[in-house]
Amino acid sequence: MKRVFDILFALIVLICFLPIGILLSLWILLESRGGVFFLQNRVGKDGVSFQLLKFRSMHVNAEAQGRITVGSRDSRITKSGYYLRKYKLDEFPQFINVLKGEMSIVGPRPEVREYVDLYTESQRKILQVKPGITDLASLEYFHENELLAKSDNPQQTYIQEVMPEKIRLNEKYLANPSLSQDLVIICKTFAKIFRA
Repeated sequence: MKRVFDILFALIVLICFLPIGILLSLWILLESRGGVFFLQNRVGKDGVSFQLLKFRSMHVNAEAQGRITVGSRDSRITKSGYYLRKYKLDEFPQFINVLKGEMSIVGPRPEVREYVDLYTESQRKILQVKPGITDLASLEYFHENELLAKSDNPQQTYIQEVMPEKIRLNEKYLANPSLSQDLVIICKTFAKIFRA
């Protein structure tokens, strides 16, 4: 049931979003050097890596300066990237990941390998399901970059404070999964985006 819902929802979003996606792609290409998409290896179900798709919102090779972005005005973020990130438009290509079966609409956000390697055995249970485009943690940490910007050591703050709380919220979600809960999370996500 969840897989059928994922496919139908992803197809509807991608079809409706296509004209906007084309315009965003042109904006990205015209504004800065590099391709339209940013691909990053993330850890999916059962610990299997996959390439997560995003619209490129940063300058080429920006990740070499660190994976964590701090604040909406991080110097590595392009002008178009600022708005893509603010309204979460950079995440829309992940509906392609959903169609490919690598992700779900709702589920724990996929992490990079270096952070997953820090999980305890108990925390690794969240890898038993497909990662999602949105989840309870995404709602709680909607402005995560702004939070990390206030830290003297964003990397440490993420690992010691943010990541464990995200995992706790994911465990809460997995304790009682249901389509109705997914629909509530989806609605709350859109509400957050429109209020951004």
